[in-house]
Amino acid sequence: MKKDLHPANYRMVVFQDLNDNTTYLTRSTADTDETIKLDGVEYPLIKVHISGSSHPFYTGEERIVDIEGRVDKFKARAAAGQAAKDKRAAAAKKQAARKTAKAEKAEAKKTES
Repeated sequence: MKKDLHPANYRMVVFQDLNDNTTYLTRSTADTDETIKLDGVEYPLIKVHISGSSHPFYTGEERIVDIEGRVDKFKARAAAGQAAKDKRAAAAKKQAARKTAKAEKAEAKKTES
């Protein structure tokens, strides 16, 4: 086997689910600056948005887990895009109306002469 292929800094780390504050104590090489005291011992802490205790697949619940507001951001972008599209369409319609009015005015002036 190849030497020095896998990291050597495995240590006990606590993963905390932010949805239900469930904690898991396991070995990991993930780096973090936060710590937590668990059973009188201080461990590095890694916060996760979703884990087996809150994921709908494992809990059997059907719910939308949207911690960061991604659905709301998407809906806001879609609404802004539609508003911009409507504004461009109105501007194009107004421009076309001006052009036809100008052409009619020029035609009327031509017929007067």
